[in-house]
This record gives sequence, C-alpha cells and structure tokens, in this order.
Amino acid sequence: MTSHASQTAPPAPAGTPSTGYRLRWAGLAVILAAEVMDLLDTTIVGVAAPAVRQDLGGSDAQIQWITASYTLAFAVLLITGGRLGDLLGRKRLFVLGAAGFTLASVLCAAAPGAGTLIAARTVQGLFAALLIPQGLGLIKAMFPPKELGAAFGLFGPVLGLSSVLGPTLGGYLTGADWFGLGWRAVFLINLPVGLLAVFAAGRILPADRATDDRSAGGRSAGDRATATGAGTGAGAGRIDPVGVLVLGLAVLLLVYPLVQGRELGWPLWTFLSMAASVPTAWLFTVQQRGVLRRGGTPLIEPSLFGKRAFVSALATGLVFFAALSGLMLVFTLHLQLGLGWTPLHAGLSMIPLSIGVVVGAVLSGALLAPRYGRRVLHLGMVLAAAGALGLWATVDGAAGLGSWQLAPALALAGLGLGLIMAPFFDIALAGVEESETGSASGVLNAQQQLGGSMGVALLGTAFFGWARTDGFGHAAGLTYGLVAALLAAAFVIAFLLPRQARPDGEGH
Repeated sequence: MTSHASQTAPPAPAGTPSTGYRLRWAGLAVILAAEVMDLLDTTIVGVAAPAVRQDLGGSDAQIQWITASYTLAFAVLLITGGRLGDLLGRKRLFVLGAAGFTLASVLCAAAPGAGTLIAARTVQGLFAALLIPQGLGLIKAMFPPKELGAAFGLFGPVLGLSSVLGPTLGGYLTGADWFGLGWRAVFLINLPVGLLAVFAAGRILPADRATDDRSAGGRSAGDRATATGAGTGAGAGRIDPVGVLVLGLAVLLLVYPLVQGRELGWPLWTFLSMAASVPTAWLFTVQQRGVLRRGGTPLIEPSLFGKRAFVSALATGLVFFAALSGLMLVFTLHLQLGLGWTPLHAGLSMIPLSIGVVVGAVLSGALLAPRYGRRVLHLGMVLAAAGALGLWATVDGAAGLGSWQLAPALALAGLGLGLIMAPFFDIALAGVEESETGSASGVLNAQQQLGGSMGVALLGTAFFGWARTDGFGHAAGLTYGLVAALLAAAFVIAFLLPRQARPDGEGH
C-alpha cells in the first residue's frame, strides 16, 4: 500500500489490492493473539516476581533482571526485527518469532535457577523483537485504506485490555498454584496461545511472495497482489550489520541505565551512559546516510523522518507511553507496598481501568476517530489527565482506601487511554510507503519500549523518593500529578500531527 485513492478517482475494480486480502480479518485475529501474548508476558511477570524469588532465591538485582532482560533484548533488536521483515518477509519472521517465543516461554517455566530464568527471558525478548514489528506491517498490507481505521480500532481495545489485565492474571495464576506450578504457570500460559498463533499464521497470513503457482493459483488477483505486498519491500537487500551494532549500542546505552539506575541509586556512570547514547545515535544516522549513498539498504529508511505524521507520532507516543507506564507502575506499587493489598486484590482493582480502555477504544475506532481524527487523541489525553488528577485527589491523605473509591478515576483514565490507543497507529503510519512499513513498525515499537522504560525509571524514582519522606499515599498522589503533566505535554505535541489519519475522503 503505497498510496491512497483520491476521492475523485474511479472505483477500483474487484480483485485489486485496494479490496484487501481475502482472509484479512482472520489474519488480524492471529496478529492480535501474538500481541496479546507479548503484552501479557510483559505485564504478568512483575506480579509473580516475589514468588520467583522465594522459590529460586537470587539477589534483588537478579530478580529485577528477570523483567529487565526481556525489555532490554526486546528494545535493542526491535528496529532490526522490523527491517528483517521488509527484507526476508513478514509472514516468515512472524512465524519464526512466534515459535521461538513459545519455546522460550517453556524454557522460562522449566528454569531451575534465577540465572537460567534470566537467560531464557533474554531469548524471549530476542524472538519478541522478530515477532512484534511484523504485526503493524501485515495489517497495513492486508487491509485496504477504507478499512485500516476499523482494523486499528480493534487493535486498541485488545492490546489495552491485555496490558491492564496482565497483573490480574499473574496474581491469580501465582496464587492458584495449579498442579503445583506456582509462578511457572505465568509462562506456560503462552504455550497454547503461541502454538495456535504459529499454526494459524502458517495457514491464514498472506504469503511473503506469490511467485509459486501452486500457492497463488487458488487465490484472487487481489489476494496475490496483496500477498506480494505483505512480503519484501521494494528496497529489499541485505541487512546492514554495522548499522545493527551501532543502533543496538545506542539503545543499550540508554535503556540499560534506565533499567538499572533506580536499583543502584543512580551512580554517575548511568548518566554518562545515557548522555553517550545521543552521539552514538547521531553516529548511526551518519552511517545510515553512507549506506544509502553507496546504494545499500539502510536499517531505518531515512525517508521516514521526512514524514510529518510519523515524526510527530514518535514524539507524542514517547511522552504518552512514559505516562502510561508510570501510571501502571505507581498504582500497583502503592496498592501492594503502601496499602498491603495482595497481588490479586491489586490486579482486580484495575478492572475499571480495563473497562474504560475497551469502551474508549471501541468508541474511538468505530465512531469518533474516522470523523474527528486528531481531536479524539486530544480528548483522550484530557480525560486521561483528569483521571490521573482524580486518583491524586482520592489517594492523597486518604485512610482506609477501598477499590470502589478508586473506580471512578480509574474508569475515566481508562476511557481517555482507550480513545488514544485506537487511532494512534493509524495516524502514525499514514503516508508510510509499503517498503518502509517494517522499518516504521520497528521504530514505533522501539519508541513504545523506550517511552515505557523512561516512564518507569523517572516516575518510579520520584515515587520512591517521596515515599521515603512523605509516605506512600502522598507519594502516589504527587506522582499521579506528574502523569497528568506528561499527558498535558503529549496534548501539546499532538498538535503537530495531521488532523486526520488520511486526507478527507481517503479511507474510512
């Protein structure tokens, strides 16, 4: 999909790529299943960490790295994974990533010690970096412009619900101790989902190349053309190994101190490392321009950063996901450390947020975003900020706090978050060419990880700092105020986005 049909263009004949891939809705379900598997794995493990430590032992740093090793491996290779999808085929990388992720989940569940679990989590993150970037590219390739908004409208509530329900499921599985598995069940939950994703992807997702008459002969012309588009991009070539190393180093210099800084008390080297990531990133851009001048295939398409919608979405998303991750972290820490609630009680208390996310995403994707575009993002940010401020007013100085007292502010925040999630990726990928989609998807997912890491590090540090002097309730309230401030910043940055995901009349 390299362009959108104009309003005055004659209707496309049946069977062209503009009609979309024949099995596109089933393909979307497969992609969402894989995304759910990743998001559950990202959010579910934190709740199980105390049980892991009790069973396997290990230092504080080792227990932290059970989560951090996954995040770090995921962030470092995300952009490379997206580019590999462009070069080697998105379906091929999707199946490989899902199979590897599922196998690594079994290794995590069978880990005899903390060190083995950390190694298995690292492998999980590496395969997730191959799997996740293919989803956005496949969606954009399978769906015609007029249906992209609806496709991303389903993307939002499913992913939002998964990220919020992860802690609830983690608390339940750990406490239920099915068959004596305890915390190991939080990894084994990936086994049926992963196997189903691998099997269904092989049968449903469009082929990477439609050159084999046996595989393409039974499909319509539209399916064959769309299947070709879902594979390698026009600029396909060999992966750039130097670019992979330099980019990986730039991300590592930034993410590693963000992950470790709070645990170590923010020593000087953490700040020097983060500062060094800036010139390393600049070196990467210089190296990529050189690759392009020599006629090679850059790891990130330089043309992406000339697209207003994409660059503006990166900036908006970085701040937004920092606020979202900070909100989730502080809420669960306050309930468990400050109020002494169990993981399951804390997870169940997030149900109003989950309901709000689903309602907001459905309203946004089906009704509001196609008509009002960017204004829906702005409305969502206002409501989410109001929900964060409502949480501040509820928890600061409150005694005997209960779940029902938190519900109204949580539901309001969830409604705002849902309004944002549904149209965000549609706007971010507007105008991205087919050959750039894998690269763009990798960058967007990496931005999401970096924003989340920054939010956890910065807001987590503020929360613990205030908690030492003012108590958990007051600390949580002040941190919710910082969340609202970040959402206000995202509100301002979002004015740089186009008013619609596409010009009026194109799509929807």
